Amino acid sequence: MAVETKEYRAEARFQRVSPQKARLVLDLIKGRGVEEALTVAAFTKKRIAPVIHKLLTSAVDNAKYVAGEQGIDLDVDNLYVKLALANDGPRMKRIRPAPMGRAYRYQRRLTHIVLSVAERAAKAGLVTKAEEPAAKVTKPKADAPKAAKKQAAAPKTAAKATKKKAAAKA
Repeated sequence: MAVETKEYRAEARFQRVSPQKARLVLDLIKGRGVEEALTVAAFTKKRIAPVIHKLLTSAVDNAKYVAGEQGIDLDVDNLYVKLALANDGPRMKRIRPAPMGRAYRYQRRLTHIVLSVAERAAKAGLVTKAEEPAAKVTKPKADAPKAAKKQAAAPKTAAKATKKKAAAKA
């Protein structure tokens, strides 16, 4: 029985960068926590990185807004980047002059970027709140006679040790 998590998304359409270049940055943040992904996007030296940072901020703001509207308890620190896609947009056909009066055609690619954030499911071993430990139940010891024998044997061994020391000195 799987618990469905709510996804919150943001899109940036018709971005003037090739999808391949956008995927370089999106692959860096995919699956990471939102705070870490924002840091990575802020310090990545690619031209599309500020756009992705802004888009990720927008997705988090969308999550806060929708959760507030629907009355859902949302932990922003528990959000992670679930989906990061760079899809092809339309292509702009351009012409570049070539030798001997000819022309070479090339294409300027556009990208539709889709980011989706979701709340990470709580793990079984993860402690979310402090609970009081259960009281320990002590069993009566059946080894009580053995313990008494050990205590009685302790003075005898101490007496033997002192006799050995006296013998060694002499």
